[in-house]
Amino acid sequence: MKRFTQQLSAFLTVMILTVSGAIAGNIDLWGSTTCQKRFLEPGAKPLKDATGVDIKVFGVGSGKGMLALLDGKTNVAMTSNDLAGTIKSAQDVLKKEGKSEARIPANLQFHEITTDIIVPIVNKENPVESLTWAQLADLNTGKITNWKDVGGPDMPIQVVTSHAGSSTKAVFQELVMKKAGYSAGAIEVNSTRLEINEVSKARGGVGAVSAGFFHLNPGRTKIVKTETVSRPLALITIGNPPPDVQKIIDFFRSAEGRKYILD
Repeated sequence: MKRFTQQLSAFLTVMILTVSGAIAGNIDLWGSTTCQKRFLEPGAKPLKDATGVDIKVFGVGSGKGMLALLDGKTNVAMTSNDLAGTIKSAQDVLKKEGKSEARIPANLQFHEITTDIIVPIVNKENPVESLTWAQLADLNTGKITNWKDVGGPDMPIQVVTSHAGSSTKAVFQELVMKKAGYSAGAIEVNSTRLEINEVSKARGGVGAVSAGFFHLNPGRTKIVKTETVSRPLALITIGNPPPDVQKIIDFFRSAEGRKYILD
């Protein structure tokens, strides 16, 4: 009887802690580093103060965030692409890992929070100030290999891009490069921060990153003018958002929450 009482007490303790955690409104969000840096981290404390919801953000890229949602690791994913593009990024991650395609639920919901601009970046020592989309495509695919061919110095081009699950990469490749592949010599990195670092180090470097992230972490790079490359920043749920996730969506769509969306 004593042993049963101890087991019951332990069970009740676990249940109380579980319920307390649910009441506290602890939400894990997986996905886009752009969403992470543009609004979720800057607005985390104001969100908690206003709603009681405490968030933890895992910036793993939009594709991996979608996979975390599908695998049940989270009930909300962050993306910096439209829904179709995010699903493709998730499938690209699985393809690169040699895995089968994921089954996609029919009831995915896309909750846009704001928009973002992708900007091409080059090393600060590079005098090139503007490029057309056609020129950017040729630089990134390897059709053009020297900066002198686009009005720059006689200097080899070093393409830098992000990983397979990155929506920044996917959107840039879709819109600017017309789905063409990157050059064989492109350096692939795991985050926007590392992409900026690589372009900062390579005098002939070229990359493409979120404008908001660039303004937070410019490094030794500069933005090259081109036609606007825009994409949504959003949260994704399977079916209707749970109440605490809905609070996150409502907060960042409100006048108060929008104060914490960084440009």
